[in-house]
Amino acid sequence: MGNNEMALSYLEKALEIQQKSLPSDHPYLAAIYNNIGHSYRSMGNNEMALSFYEKALEIHRKSLPSNHPNLALNYNNIATAYYSAGDYAMALSYLEKALEIHRKSLPSDHPNPAANFNNIGELYRSMGKYEMALSFYEKALKIHRKSLPLDHPNLAINYNNIGLLYQSMGNNEMALSYFVKGLEIHQKSLPSDHPNLAANYNNIGLLYQSMGNNEMALSYYEKVLEIHRKSLPSDHPNLALNYNNIGELYRSMGKYEMALSYLEKALEIHRKSLPSDHLNLAANYNSIAAVHYSTGDYAMALSYYEKGLEIHRKSLPSDHPNLAANYNNTAAVHYSLGDYKMALSYWEKALEICRKSLPSDHPNLALNYNNIAATYYSTGDYAMALSFYEKALEIHRKSLPSDHPNLALNYNNIAAAHFSTGGSAMALSYYEKALEIHRKSLPSDHPNLAANYNNIGHLYQSMGNNAMALSYLEKALEIHRKSLPSDHPNLAGNYSNIGVVHCSLGKYAMALSYLEKAVEIMQKALSNNHPWLAGMYSNMAAALGKLRRYNEAVGYAIQAAEIARSSLGPDHKNTKAFQNQLRQLQQMMSLL
Repeated sequence: MGNNEMALSYLEKALEIQQKSLPSDHPYLAAIYNNIGHSYRSMGNNEMALSFYEKALEIHRKSLPSNHPNLALNYNNIATAYYSAGDYAMALSYLEKALEIHRKSLPSDHPNPAANFNNIGELYRSMGKYEMALSFYEKALKIHRKSLPLDHPNLAINYNNIGLLYQSMGNNEMALSYFVKGLEIHQKSLPSDHPNLAANYNNIGLLYQSMGNNEMALSYYEKVLEIHRKSLPSDHPNLALNYNNIGELYRSMGKYEMALSYLEKALEIHRKSLPSDHLNLAANYNSIAAVHYSTGDYAMALSYYEKGLEIHRKSLPSDHPNLAANYNNTAAVHYSLGDYKMALSYWEKALEICRKSLPSDHPNLALNYNNIAATYYSTGDYAMALSFYEKALEIHRKSLPSDHPNLALNYNNIAAAHFSTGGSAMALSYYEKALEIHRKSLPSDHPNLAANYNNIGHLYQSMGNNAMALSYLEKALEIHRKSLPSDHPNLAGNYSNIGVVHCSLGKYAMALSYLEKAVEIMQKALSNNHPWLAGMYSNMAAALGKLRRYNEAVGYAIQAAEIARSSLGPDHKNTKAFQNQLRQLQQMMSLL
């Protein structure tokens, strides 16, 4: 039995005793109902939490004046349950009721309205309404600056909230400045092993990770882990969260074995301490699935995503955003398997949820449109792809600053669609818009800049301008060499791209040297039947064929065809292309 279940059992015993001796509307019963509600919410059971919070509210409405602070507390509790369930409209209505009471019954600089403003700000942040969120966070900050000492922990919480908001808006510099303000207060006012200090370090770690600075991110995550190991029991959920963050970081670095080891530690804790349908378990399954997905083990990825989906279907309302995220993940696996029809069905489920539960200009809707567009793009329906990419762009232009990285992603996607329809000039203009944003908003060695250079390099290659192609691909390689471990899969992609250009230039020996580096990395990083390996082997076969080393070329072509057939299926376009390459090489060899 986990700690939450143990607490719940004691609270239920207390309730049973008190119900026998107290009238049904006694305030002490309301307190017990609230505590039971808290326990259920901690266990991820928002429906049960809500039922107990409402029992407490019913008592307080009968026994207290309409502007009593305990009523406001009730409204806040109910709001948090609705918030956790993804019902933001209901959450907002209850938060506003709480705020109304506090405004009537408390002085304007009292800390309680500040807490209300923070909660409403957090809600608007989750809804993607960043300007509204900022206005409420700043109201809370204004109150705290007047009523609290400058080193009070609540001020630090304010700064962290505003930092998280700026991070959501893509303004990493402002985000970091607020996180540091929060950290300075916590370092002065709290013991070195306090959980709030760990939360600060965690926020800074997440920010550095989003900026592509994995080394700094890891250093902050390890500070968090050090605090939690000292101050928490070994099976505490916060330790699991730590392991999860470090695991996710290693995944982004391409260190999949390390990632899996940390994610499995997190899963072990959650299995011991949480009920089997807890939302944190679903998050664990999704993280582990993502690692298997990255290594090309799509069957394992799908099994873990389905475990996560099963939990979400049981414990969340049918229109909850987390359910949409699950559908998105499952769709991505089907997409990678070339099953575009199945992928589209899951992405459309996600879109349906997002349309119901989110405002029409929410960034998550844009993400959905991008995913659906990518599926149409892969089926060759470039007109449909472009229409969905443009819907995503429209949302991002309204809701994000003009230099936000997500806008750059949009421009890259639209460029790719134009490129596929032969609109090289339009493609180049959009790629350059994306590059302009990344140059302004990212450090010069950020992986997203490298991706930009790669895209432009590919475009110039398709236009027959191999010299320009090579210059951009080498810029990408330079960034990846500085910012990634020497065995990272993205480096392999770079080597492969440059190898293909050298092949086009007729420099087959040079091409082969780059392609061999790519294969060496990919063989270590990926499973033996990963589709990317098939592509690498096909490139090797092409270069070796040009060098008339047909025995070796045929060997690589066979591997490419076999991997594609087993991982993508016999009817996939790549499988057919690799089989055709194999036949051609075998014919050439037979002519010798």
